[in-house]
Amino acid sequence: MEEIEQKILSGMAILRLLSGLLEIIAALLFLRLQKVETALQLNAILGLVGPMVFLLVSTLGLVAVAVRLSLVKVCLIVLGVLFTILGTKS
Repeated sequence: MEEIEQKILSGMAILRLLSGLLEIIAALLFLRLQKVETALQLNAILGLVGPMVFLLVSTLGLVAVAVRLSLVKVCLIVLGVLFTILGTKS
């Protein structure tokens, strides 16, 4: 069980690192290209990637803790994730 949790934790960290690297690359492209239109397009792409990374990392975390939590608690966590997504949707 410990080995599976370590792999899940590594996967969560790698996803976040890749997401952060993508953000840094986009910021550097903003500065290099020096066009507001292009920056807005890149920002729109990042706006789509962020929630996907959030969902993937949350899913991995839920898989890791689901085996130790009751069904009610897992449902509450999933509901909290859904509320977060709905609350930040424009």
